[in-house]
Amino acid sequence: MRTIDITLIFLYLAALVAIGIYANHKQADVDDYFVAGRRQGTFSMACLWLASWIGGASIIGGSGKAYEAGITGVWYVASIAIGLLLFALFFASRVKELGEKHHFLTFPDLIEHHFDSRTRIVVTLTSGIAFIAITAGQLAAAASILHVLLDWDFTPSLMLAAGIVILYTATGGYLAVAWTDWFQFILLLIGILLVGFPLALQHGGTPAELAEQLPPSFFELGAWGWPAIGAMCVSICLSFIVGMDSYPRTFAARNPRCARRGALLAVVFVFPIAVAATWMGMTASVLFPGLADSNDVLTTFVVGVFPPGLRGFMLVGLLAAVMSTADICILSVSANVTRDVYQRYINPEVSQKKMLRLGMYASLGVGGAAALMAWKMQNVLDILLLAFTLNSAALILPAIAAVYAWKVDSTTAFWSICLSFGTILCWYVCAALELAPVFAIEALWPGLVVAFISFFSIHALRRGPAPVVENPA
Repeated sequence: MRTIDITLIFLYLAALVAIGIYANHKQADVDDYFVAGRRQGTFSMACLWLASWIGGASIIGGSGKAYEAGITGVWYVASIAIGLLLFALFFASRVKELGEKHHFLTFPDLIEHHFDSRTRIVVTLTSGIAFIAITAGQLAAAASILHVLLDWDFTPSLMLAAGIVILYTATGGYLAVAWTDWFQFILLLIGILLVGFPLALQHGGTPAELAEQLPPSFFELGAWGWPAIGAMCVSICLSFIVGMDSYPRTFAARNPRCARRGALLAVVFVFPIAVAATWMGMTASVLFPGLADSNDVLTTFVVGVFPPGLRGFMLVGLLAAVMSTADICILSVSANVTRDVYQRYINPEVSQKKMLRLGMYASLGVGGAAALMAWKMQNVLDILLLAFTLNSAALILPAIAAVYAWKVDSTTAFWSICLSFGTILCWYVCAALELAPVFAIEALWPGLVVAFISFFSIHALRRGPAPVVENPA
């Protein structure tokens, strides 16, 4: 690494902290801290979506999977595009309208409005656990970049990455996230599409060269395994609907039209980024065979292929992609703690000033917990797929019921969430212990089966038999 590249990266990290401190002085109330003042336009909304989802797993993890198995690695980001499209078409406008009407800040706000406080509690718990895991995945990806870049061990790399993200998120809130996401998205777009993809083609990554150097399995879309691909696609698509971050992001839009159009605009950019990241991973498989850790693939490719200056620019873009996903996840769980637990159950009369301060403290705690999880697990995709599975299966039906005002009582929602979430946790434990061959099935499927059966069964029992209408004659 040249001095210019390392300088660019540390200047970027310092800029993030400066933006967080500046945004801290611009926050008037909790709306500014948690939903950026509810005034974001179409392009800002697109940047918020892209910065959140095109992060550690989609860029670092996706290219790593392409390095190991070929074009099948494109499925992760393709699933994101599909899920985002579904949310844009069927949920974005309605969620924004509900948020404006009832002044919601969080997803559990919406859940309690339609159901009750105990359902809010269980949704807060399941969402919080899942999003701490998602944050951990992003921090692990950021650490893997710094590990290759600075030639540090994983632990100090993680400490630096986590420290920067937690500091600017805790101080600046959603305003800092919104301001930095424009810059981060542009860096990523230029680095991946306009620089990285052409360099891959120049360094042995043409279709003919890849076909000659790589085994035939690298060109099979299903090489990942169709059961795993199916479970991943379903869990990611459902995660948009139940994702705790989807709701405050949508509440942050200026109006329902901006909420919908911003999500649709983000879909347009997702597919080319998916193709470029996959292509770079396959090219790295030819240029740098035998890497011990697939998380290091894209960083190794950039260090080995990019010229000085552009190398630092691209690595800044990768760090931006990772950190911009981690920050919104930290804020989502922070809102859980302050709004959905403290204000709702402990101190309903808390002042705006104290809520802001508690939000900052909660962000620090959430970021620390995620960093600890990243240190223990380290693999990006494993962490994220666990989080998506836990969240999506248990919450999908209550989330749809709340958004579309289905006539479903709170007991139905509460027990379907508890039974599905418990099933998934037990399934993971049994799979880890290898108790039986059946536990090799992805945990998403039994979780969804239990969710659907329990939801509709309890709903039917609670409704009772249809009333008998006597014949007036």
